[in-house]
Amino acid sequence: MHIAPAEVTPESDSLSYQSGPQSVPPAGPEPRPRRLGVWIAAAVLIAAFIGLALLSVRTRTTQVANVTTVGAVNPEQVLRLKGTTEALQARAILAPRLSGQAVPTLTIIRLTPGGTRVKQGDLLVEFDRQAQMRDYFDKQADYQKLVDQVAGEQAKENAARAKDETELKTAEDNLQKAKLEIQKAEIVSRIDAEKNQENLDEAQATYDQLRETFDLKRKAAQAAIHILEIQRDRTKQTMLHAQTNSDLLQVHSPLDGVVVLNTIWKQGTMGEVQEGDQVRPGQPFMQVVNPATMQVRVLANQQDFPALQVGQTAKVRLDAYPEMVFSAKLDQIAPVGAAGDFSNKLRSFVVIVAIEGNDPKLMPDLSAAVDVDLGKAASTNASETSSAHAGSGT
Repeated sequence: MHIAPAEVTPESDSLSYQSGPQSVPPAGPEPRPRRLGVWIAAAVLIAAFIGLALLSVRTRTTQVANVTTVGAVNPEQVLRLKGTTEALQARAILAPRLSGQAVPTLTIIRLTPGGTRVKQGDLLVEFDRQAQMRDYFDKQADYQKLVDQVAGEQAKENAARAKDETELKTAEDNLQKAKLEIQKAEIVSRIDAEKNQENLDEAQATYDQLRETFDLKRKAAQAAIHILEIQRDRTKQTMLHAQTNSDLLQVHSPLDGVVVLNTIWKQGTMGEVQEGDQVRPGQPFMQVVNPATMQVRVLANQQDFPALQVGQTAKVRLDAYPEMVFSAKLDQIAPVGAAGDFSNKLRSFVVIVAIEGNDPKLMPDLSAAVDVDLGKAASTNASETSSAHAGSGT
């Protein structure tokens, strides 16, 4: 509290001047300078007291307003956010990519309609696979032909081996017989002894030759058979490769759920795929979602983001079905915001709202409005603020 002493002094001086032991002036009009000074001093004092009073009232009003604002928050205050529904458990279905083949487009010949409930393993879509099946059958015929060739060569090798073993056994017997005949050299004539020696040498040479050629023939036969086996295995891999590509063109459901057809760009327009349409490999054109657990993905701007907390209750309303209202809770809040489309300074935060319950009409990709109840969070903040004020006042 401060009072300007300079403004009080003139009045004190004037009062002391009036009450001092001065001679009383003669009756008549008071001098104008003296009367003007008194009025100025009085006006200054009145202005000072009015200013102090206004300052005190304003300070008190501000404190009362702060306490009232913090303590009397509307418990029914809500924040509306806009978003899109999505399934918590969902799988995107993509057009398959065929390995080893550069196929620009795939033609749909069978398609499960959207909204159909399917079980895991049910057929969702089938693409034209005539080329892959024709390739598979061709490779299968080649494979069977090579299998027969390998079996034939193996049979020929078995027969040749048996023949060579017989010849080798005969040569061995002849060698043993020649060795026995050579032992009669003392009791036979010289000419017979020389013949027996020649027979022994011939039998030994024949046996050695058959023994050596036997091993070479076996190696050559095994090499020829191995070449055919390599060709057979390569053809088998090509056949299985064609079969795998053929199986890829039949897409089955990975989980239990509902079929949802995506809107894609086809033939110059946007629309859902139909039987007979062509799609590019790797393009997502369908989803299988489990509608038992649904959620809403919304974007909160940086001004509304501080008021949101995980666990806050909310109400979800579908734009397509205004009469339907679902209870929900804030499940996840992104800690980092994404830049806006028009300015990098404006940030948006992704908020996931978990919907409680389900309904056949509650499907993915529906626009929804989420009314978040801020009363609980506001009451909590008010209590914390009141405690802080109380602590600072103490």
